[in-house]
Amino acid sequence: MDLKDRKFIVALPAVVAALAVLMLALWYARQDDGSLKVRIPGTDAPPGADPAALANPVLAGKVLKGDGQVVALPGAWPQFRGAERDGISRETTALARSWPATGPRELWSVEAGEGYAGVAIREGRVFLFDYDREKKQSALRCLSLADGKEVWRFAYQLSVKRNHGMTRTVPVVTDRFVIGMDPKCNVVCLDVATGELRWGFSLVREYGATIPPWYTGQCPLVESNAVILAPGGPNALLIAVDLETGKPLWQSPNPRGWNMTHSSVMPMTLAGRRSYVYCGSGGVTAVSANNGSLLWDTTDWRISIANVPSPVLLDGGQLFLSGGYNAGALMLQLKEAAGQVTPRTAFKLAPEVFGATQQTPVLYEGHLYGVRPDGQFVCLDLAGKVIWASGSGAQFGIGPFLLANGLFFVMNDSGKVSLIEASAVSYQPLAEAQLLKGRESWGPFAIAGGRLIARDLTRLACFDVGAK
Repeated sequence: MDLKDRKFIVALPAVVAALAVLMLALWYARQDDGSLKVRIPGTDAPPGADPAALANPVLAGKVLKGDGQVVALPGAWPQFRGAERDGISRETTALARSWPATGPRELWSVEAGEGYAGVAIREGRVFLFDYDREKKQSALRCLSLADGKEVWRFAYQLSVKRNHGMTRTVPVVTDRFVIGMDPKCNVVCLDVATGELRWGFSLVREYGATIPPWYTGQCPLVESNAVILAPGGPNALLIAVDLETGKPLWQSPNPRGWNMTHSSVMPMTLAGRRSYVYCGSGGVTAVSANNGSLLWDTTDWRISIANVPSPVLLDGGQLFLSGGYNAGALMLQLKEAAGQVTPRTAFKLAPEVFGATQQTPVLYEGHLYGVRPDGQFVCLDLAGKVIWASGSGAQFGIGPFLLANGLFFVMNDSGKVSLIEASAVSYQPLAEAQLLKGRESWGPFAIAGGRLIARDLTRLACFDVGAK
C-alpha cells in the first residue's frame, strides 16, 4: 500500500462524518417550525381516526335509525325500580286481578343480547342497554312502547365476553336525556328524541373504577341537574356530574379503598339533610348531596362475593340491607346528634330467615317483601319477624318483582309470573302464567299504563295486564 492510499484510508472516517452532519442539517432545514412533537399514544392512529374515540369508545358511537314510531301512551317507569326507586308503581291505572289460563295478552316481543338488563319507560319510549355479540357492539336502544319496534339505537364497538350474561343495568330517562352505563362502566348521555350523544366517559379511565365480577350492575341516578354514580375509584367513591354536560360537580374521597359493587346508589333524607347511600365492597356509606363529603360509614355490612341488592330506606333513619351468598340481612339504625350521624346495627337475620341474592326488597305499608335464598316470597315486619312465606311449592329463584295497585308481580327463573295480593296477613296468590319460555329470567320488571315489560336471558316482551 503506497503513501497515497494510506492517506485516503485515514481521511475516510472524517469524510463520512462530515457528510452525515451535512445531511442532518439539510433534513432539519426542511422541517417547519414546531413540526417535531413528543409522540403521544393514540396520535399514530390511522388517517381520519379520532384519537379521543380510540381511548373512549363512546365517542365513536353512531346513531342508527329504525322504523319504530313513538306513540303517546300513558305511564312511566323512568329508572331502576321505578319513579321513586322503591319498586312500586303509584299509577292509578286499573290492573286485572285474575288472568285467563293463557295469561295476559302479549302485545309484542323483541330479541335481546344475553343479559339481565331491565328497561326504563317514558312518554311512549322504552330504553334498553343491550349488547350485540355478533357485531361486538354495545347499544342503548330506544323502542316504541306501542309495538316494540326500534326507533333508534346508539351503538359503539366494545369487546365483552360471555360471563353469565353481559348486560345488567337499567337506564334513567328524563324529559330530555337518557343516561345509561354499559357492562364495562362506560357512561353515556343521549338525546331522548334523536339518540344523539350529549356526553360520555369511562369510570375506569377517568375515575379509576374496577369493573366488578360479572360486569357492572349499577344503575345511574339523576337528581335535579346531577347524575350520581359510584365509581369506587381510589379518590372517587361517589361522583356527581352535570346532567347537561357530564362535567364533574364533586367527588367523594375513598379513605377505605372500597371498590364498585353491583348495588345502586339510593337517595336519602335524614334530619333535613339530603344524602346518597351506597353499599361498597367493604361496607355501607353515605355522602352529602351538596358536595360529596362523607357523612358516615360502617363495616357492619359487607358481602365478600357480590353485593347486588340496594339499601331499602325506612322512616326513622333505618336502612334494611340484604344479600345472598349466606349474608342474610341487617337493619341499620342511624342516629343524628349535633350534625353528626352514627350508624349502629339494630338486628341481623340469618339467611334462612331472610336474605336477597339479587333483587332488592320492597317496603310497603310497614312491611318488607322479597324473595329469600330458598326461593320463597316472604313478608317481614320491621322487627325482622317472618309474617308469612309462600311455601316450598311456590318458589321464585332469583327472578324480579314489583308492586302496582296493591298487587305483586313476581317471576321465577323460567319466566312464570305470579300475581300476589300485597297482604300483611297471609300469602294470597291470585293468578299465574308462563309469560316467557326462556331461562335466567332475572332482569327487573317495568310497568307503565297497564303494560308490563319482562325479559328472560335473550327476549324482551310486553304484556297487557290492565283491567278490562
